Amino acid sequence: MKVYTTNYFDTFIEVAEDTKSNCGTKPPAKGKKTVAEIQYELIVKNPYKYTSDDILFQVFAVKNNLTKEELKLAREQFFSKGQPCLRTSPLSKNYGFGIHCDSNGKIAIYGMETQEYEKFIADTNLRKVKAMRSKR
Repeated sequence: MKVYTTNYFDTFIEVAEDTKSNCGTKPPAKGKKTVAEIQYELIVKNPYKYTSDDILFQVFAVKNNLTKEELKLAREQFFSKGQPCLRTSPLSKNYGFGIHCDSNGKIAIYGMETQEYEKFIADTNLRKVKAMRSKR
């Protein structure tokens, strides 16, 4: 079975061109946890601990109430087909966060108003990609 990945290495995902945000903003809490809330909590509490694959699968696991016993097989099945990468994350599309992927594929987020964000934009050794636009 082929295994797909969403991981980036030495890459910075810039906020989407059509974002309505002007700074990094914590996603608002709603009744049931949203994808944005889950991603935000995982990444902010654990900078450079998880890869994109880890984050996307954990969101899937939470949303589908997977048990510990189901995780291994579910992860294999999840990545047996292509998945949208973090360029589609609401954090970079709607909430003003850039996503830095280090040389090991581990990620952290930075508000678009921060000096760190500007450093990543200026870094010529780092590949830059834009988050997906919300509208065509």
